[in-house]
This record gives sequence, structure tokens and C-alpha cells, in this order.
Amino acid sequence: MRKFSYDFERPLVELEEQLEQLKHLESAEKADIAEEIAYLEKQIEKLHIRTYENLTPWQRVQIARHPDRPRTSDYIEAIFTDFIELHGDRAFRDDQSIIGGFARLDGRKVMIIGHQKGRNTKENIARNFGMPHPEGYRKALRLMKLADKFRLPLITFVDTQGAYPGIEAEERGQAVAIAQDLLELSVLEVPVIVAVIGEGGSGGALAIGFGDRIIMLENAYYSVITPEGCASILWDGEGEGRGAEKAAEVLGLHADKLLELGIIDVIVKEPLGGAHHGPASVARGLKKELAKALKDLSSIDPNELVKKRYTRLRNIGYYTEYSGKPSVLDMQS
Repeated sequence: MRKFSYDFERPLVELEEQLEQLKHLESAEKADIAEEIAYLEKQIEKLHIRTYENLTPWQRVQIARHPDRPRTSDYIEAIFTDFIELHGDRAFRDDQSIIGGFARLDGRKVMIIGHQKGRNTKENIARNFGMPHPEGYRKALRLMKLADKFRLPLITFVDTQGAYPGIEAEERGQAVAIAQDLLELSVLEVPVIVAVIGEGGSGGALAIGFGDRIIMLENAYYSVITPEGCASILWDGEGEGRGAEKAAEVLGLHADKLLELGIIDVIVKEPLGGAHHGPASVARGLKKELAKALKDLSSIDPNELVKKRYTRLRNIGYYTEYSGKPSVLDMQS
């Protein structure tokens, strides 16, 4: 089966396929074929570095969406023990695009909430491609309140292009459900640690994406809107082409920029090509940062924790006021 790849990865994938074909030849051990295999391996190594070393923001968005990228459930399995999943919002149904429950991190009891995408078409349909309905966010709210009740640190995993925008979701109160999650997050008297592991799009991500410490994988993104959504609003008709690429540049959605702005706290490195090229090493790096954040935050008094979280929220974003009269150049720009 042909390996999935984006346009910018295609030359590399084609070389890798040529290499595999050569290795499976009956004459692969002959001197001339072995020499060609060795040459191809060197070329692939060089091209791998050239392809992934200086990714554009749009290419990082594409890697964040890669179908082979580890999901929330993969990190839960790799990092935590004794995970007990909890289901339902106690009002309508169980939304499978949000998963969560009790677990232990290095023996410490915690509560987990995360977006969950599928691995194939069937799973993605069941999980609505990781786009929660209101009942998903109400399930998240229920788990937040349980975390607060039992004094359990809350760890969330963000990986969604956004909340589901369908009419039925709006009819069941999508905006209110997201707002209630944000309100609850702001007053929880337990540590809240966020890990942005893939896509972090719009209010659908923000609903479980704000806390005392925000950790982000190197090729994840976190933005007020997807690049395509931004392009469709600002440059109508360009959403599927150059517009999305341009939007990714101006949105400042990649980890380096968000760290510079103080919106996130830590970047977890990924192997060249993305987390799916070394999921075990990424999980180890993420676990290390989660454990460190948990240790740092657990010593803070609950009231002080809420005050610090509020201050952090208020300090995100800044602006300057211009009191003078606009010049001709200002008006032209």
C-alpha cells in the first residue's frame, strides 16, 4: 500500500519506495545493486534533512494533521497507568470525539480529558473526525468538576480542527457548552496542564486548551481559526490554495512563535518528519514535561493557583494606543 504523503514530502517518499523495491530484488546482494542501495540510502538521508529541517508554518500544519500522527489515546497508553475511561454527558449521549477519565502519572492520580481522532474512515466517522458536539464539551465539563471535587490535577490533550459547526450542534448549545468549559477551567482549584499534540483550532481547542502550564509539540499548531477558515474569510476563494498557506504565515500559529508571545510554556521536540516518525521518543519527552509541570504546580496554594491562572489569561495579547492624528501614509497603508 502506498505510503501517505503531502506534496512537499513526495520526492522523499518516491526515493524510499525505490529503495524498498531494490531491497526486495533477488539480486539485491550483488555488488552493483548493493552499491546502488547504499547510494540511495545516503541520498534519502540528505533529502530527509532538507525536507524537514526548515518547515514553513503551513507544512507544520500539514504534519499536525498527518493520519499516522499519535492520537490522545496513544499518549494515554504510553504515559499513564490505570486509565479508567468515563463516558457520557448525563444529558444526551457519549461523544466519542472527547475521551477522558481517571489515570495515574508516575503513581499520582490525575484526571485526563482529550480530543480523539480516528485512525481510519470508520473510526473518524464514529469520532466525527475529532470535532466535538456540545455533549462532548459537557462531558469534559463533568470531568473537570470531578477533578475539582476529588482534588485531582487535570491534564488535557488538544487535537481538533475545531468544534463541530453543524446546525444540530448549534441547536444543542455549542457556544454555551464551550463557554461553560472555559468558565470552569478558569476557577478550578487544581493544577491544569495542557498538551497541544496536533491541531489546536478555534474555540473547539480552547474549550479544553487553557491552563496553568501549556506544553506544545514542535509540529502542532494552536490558533483562533484554521488557515483554511482564515483564508476563506480574508481572501475568498483561496481557502484550498495559496490562501491557506498565506494564512498560516500570518496567524503565528506554530510553537516557536507562540513561545515567543508567552502563550505556551514549553516545546517538546519531535523527530524530523513529525511525531509519527518516533512516537515512543515523543511520548517520553511529553511525559517528562507533564511530570515536571505537575511537580511545580502541586506546591502552589489553590487560591494562589487560580489567581495566577487569571493573571496569565489577562496577559495574553497586548496592544498599544495611538493618540496622534493619522498621517497620509497611515491612511494609505
